Amino acid sequence: MTESRRLLQHFLAALAYRTQKAVRDAPDHFADFRASAHSRTPFELIWHMTSVLGYARTFFHGGSFSPEALSTFAEEIVRFHETLEGLRDDFADATLTATITDQQFLQGPLSDAMTHAGQLAMLRRMAGSPVPSENFIFARIDAANVSAAQPQPAAPDPWWRPDLPPTARPERDVEPADGL
Repeated sequence: MTESRRLLQHFLAALAYRTQKAVRDAPDHFADFRASAHSRTPFELIWHMTSVLGYARTFFHGGSFSPEALSTFAEEIVRFHETLEGLRDDFADATLTATITDQQFLQGPLSDAMTHAGQLAMLRRMAGSPVPSENFIFARIDAANVSAAQPQPAAPDPWWRPDLPPTARPERDVEPADGL
């Protein structure tokens, strides 16, 4: 497997981690929370993320991918992780040839899905159930793990409190490298 494919697998694992962080222990009303008339609900976002990742798989397998929405948020989350697993395995399969470059996977469907993971986290805050902030540099991301069983944060921000808005310039317990 090439280094870029290993990096894409790691990206998928980071996507799994961030998505699970946003949906883990969410209140029941979160799945259907709509911030405005023109925004997707978390349920719709997970379905869309699965669609984007399934679309990415078509560049290996051909065809199209347009899944019907499942009946529950929990089922959508399971299918999302199954689709992540399939794409991770596609990246590892030397017998498959993609019709787009690894860079196009990253700039297109993978970046799109990661954007939606961030939207899920923001919607949690807007729905009144914020997720703790953390320093993702130290997250325990394992490229082999794209499942829903993601670890808890390794470096949660000590200043974070669910009852307070985020600070404009939080102090970090890790100093930035010189020149940053």
